[in-house]
Amino acid sequence: MGQITGIYIAAEKTELPHSVAEVEALAGQGLAGDRYAKGVGTFSAAGNPKNEVTLIESEALEALRREDDIDLSAEASRRNLITAGVALNHLVGRRFSIGQVELEGVKICEPCGHLQSLTAEGVEKGLRHRGGLRARIWTGGVIRVGDELASGANGASQ
Repeated sequence: MGQITGIYIAAEKTELPHSVAEVEALAGQGLAGDRYAKGVGTFSAAGNPKNEVTLIESEALEALRREDDIDLSAEASRRNLITAGVALNHLVGRRFSIGQVELEGVKICEPCGHLQSLTAEGVEKGLRHRGGLRARIWTGGVIRVGDELASGANGASQ
């Protein structure tokens, strides 16, 4: 079981995501007010479930700082949800819940040249295989900072 430690949304693809205490997850769309729910994100494609919401482990950002001396803030990671205490790569192909919201891990969210161009040299390499998770939203609802993330027997059905 993990926890949501931060929520970030950006209305436009050029905007740095900003922190919010809670956000409405819209089934089949994304997070209310976020660029991907509006279809204007850098990697948006209409009806593309892999871009509804992105997550990254706070532990990955800490490791980037420790191992590569790169201090990448949560908002600069350009991921929507910051987690603690859960291995996101293990959620690919699995359903999980955050509070009452049910999601499914679709694909590992590998860092790209675009992220690196917006942040610092070395980010792409430093976050390789730990850049987060792309997920689709099956059941909508409100996600709040502090909500538990659960999968398997303790969480949503698989």
